[in-house]
This record gives sequence, C-alpha cells and structure tokens, in this order.
Amino acid sequence: MILISANLGFLWTDRSLPDAIRAASEAGFDAVECHMPYEFDPVDVRRTLQETGLEMVSLNTRIGDQEGDLGVAAVPRREALARQYIDEAIDYAVAIACRNVSVVAGRTGRSSAAEVTYRQNLAYAAERAAQHGITVLIEPLNTGVAEDYHLVNIDRGIETIISVNAPNLKLMVDCFHTRKMDGDLVPVFERAMPYVGHIQFSSFPDRAEPDHGDIDYTTLLPWLVAQGFDGPFGAEYTPAGDLDAGLGWLASWKSEGEAE
Repeated sequence: MILISANLGFLWTDRSLPDAIRAASEAGFDAVECHMPYEFDPVDVRRTLQETGLEMVSLNTRIGDQEGDLGVAAVPRREALARQYIDEAIDYAVAIACRNVSVVAGRTGRSSAAEVTYRQNLAYAAERAAQHGITVLIEPLNTGVAEDYHLVNIDRGIETIISVNAPNLKLMVDCFHTRKMDGDLVPVFERAMPYVGHIQFSSFPDRAEPDHGDIDYTTLLPWLVAQGFDGPFGAEYTPAGDLDAGLGWLASWKSEGEAE
C-alpha cells in the first residue's frame, strides 16, 4: 500500500496548522508533515492529530535569525543557535509525537570548515533525538534554491551520514531536488536506500501535482516500497491551480492501491 503524507509547508498554507491538518484528513491523506510549526501551541497540534488520526511525519528546525538564512546547522560560529534550534525542534517533536526532525544545513559555500561544523551539530542532534526514538533527517537541496547551500547532492549526504555514524541519522530525499542535481532517480535510490529516512515527491520539472512530468511516480513509488521503504511519501508540491480541485491524483492513486 502506498501511504501519502501532505506537506503543510506547501499545502493549505492559508490556514492555521490545526486547520490544515483537518483539511489534509478530509482530503484523504494518510499523514501530514510540516516545516516550522513553532507559532502553534503543540498541545493544540497534538489534539488535532489525535482528533483526525493522522501522524505528523516530520518537521524542520528554524532557518535562522538573519536575512537570507536557510538554516544554520552547517554555518561556522553559529553553533549555539544551531543547537538551540535543534533542541527546540526535538522538544516540539516529542510534544506532538513526530517521528522525524529535519535539520536545515544553511548557506556555507560547502567549505570543509562548514562540513566539520555540520557533522558536529548533527552528532549532537542525533544523540539528543535518540533519547526520544526520533530520527534526524538531512535534505539535499538543488542549487537553484541557493547556489551556496551546504548540502546539494545525495552522495555528499551519504558521506556525512557515514562520518557521523549515528543509526538515527538519515536522508530526506526530495525527488524534485534529487532529479535536478543527480539525474535518474532509480540508480540514486539503489545506492541510497540504506540511508533513506523519508521521501518527498512532486512533478518534475514544474514541482506541481505529481500526476504529470518526467517522473512516473505510479511506477517509482511501488518500486520504492518493494525496496523496503515503508513510511508515508511526502507530497511536497506547489498546486498549479486550486489545491482541492487538483487532488484528483490522490483519489486515483488510492483507488488503484485498494484494487491491487
């Protein structure tokens, strides 16, 4: 069975987080995930998750306190802030029973000093998260988001994970970013699967609904399940038009899955 999580950093962004969770439930999603939920009381968020029966699959650390920030975990001389954000994210994840925390790296130019900082902060995050059964995720982004972003391809992420050597440190693989930076997804996943903790998807190259474009998810997602991925896949896309009107792909995929 293919389970799908609604990424509320992209979907129903005009609503409060609790109301977006309810909308995802009504639309038929199996789970939800978000970016930075910190303006919302975790008690309210957890209550809504329990009300709908949905799990929050992942959330992100804050991206920073300066203009242009895109995370601080790999930024030298900002270690104290990075760990403050890590602690905050883990505490929030515990409060709402979220299984994954994505630690956002930042803009570093990919220097060797930045990688040392990154690995030290990830080791800290993994140790803290392990106390609560939480997985720490790192996500490679494409250079179109930021040319100087620290982590921009899967193999570099694998190197970081191997170096940190923490069993609860995994990759978040966004198929859009990965296709843009690493090409054909099947060989990428073939070498990355032991390190994968979460997978996100959208159409390529327009990052809209996943029912069109250069990636055939009706083939790829079942193949990934066969490879051993059992978590919900995160639908992280920008609706091409009206969000609810564009959800036909979800109903279609669910009906196909039930028919198998």
